[in-house]
Amino acid sequence: MDKSMLGDLDALPEADKLRMSAMIDQLQIRDSLRMYNSLVERCFSDCVDSFRRKSLDKQEETCVRRCAEKFLKHSMRVGLRFAELNQGAATSD
Repeated sequence: MDKSMLGDLDALPEADKLRMSAMIDQLQIRDSLRMYNSLVERCFSDCVDSFRRKSLDKQEETCVRRCAEKFLKHSMRVGLRFAELNQGAATSD
């Protein structure tokens, strides 16, 4: 976890800081898993039409790859935009 996130918590006792840090770590893990599950569900439902074989055919594989790339690029773009907005809000204080 980024220690700068706890900057406003300096007045708290050390035990509370550790608890807050653990909670933030858990939230980050939960959000990462949620994003991964959303990616899998979306790309699978968009790209896999039937269960003809154990493995994906070429068309399905290409679709899943493109879908995952789009999803990750979009997520990165949203994250960067959020960071820009957050930084702008911090400097205007």
